[in-house]
Amino acid sequence: MDQDMKDSMFGALENVIDPELGIDIVNLGLVYDVDLDDEGVATVTMTLTSMGCPLGPVIVDQVNTALGELPEVKSTNVNIVWNPPWSKDKMTRYAKMALGVR
Repeated sequence: MDQDMKDSMFGALENVIDPELGIDIVNLGLVYDVDLDDEGVATVTMTLTSMGCPLGPVIVDQVNTALGELPEVKSTNVNIVWNPPWSKDKMTRYAKMALGVR
């Protein structure tokens, strides 16, 4: 997968908003990696802000929808991982400013 496709996938994922925080999952630092194989299967490796996040299934559905809008993506696998654990240090400057985090 080339860098342009990776950028397109991350761009699509910026449309996925964490319902509790109101910030997209890319700027929150929840997306660790994306990949697209030759058959058009997208794999997203990501985490959630907490293990007990009740909106995890909603976010996964939104990831599937967002990537499904890219013509190259035929299907999506979302791998939720807990290592490395998420922390506010993974957030972009934009997300930290929007949430008032220092």
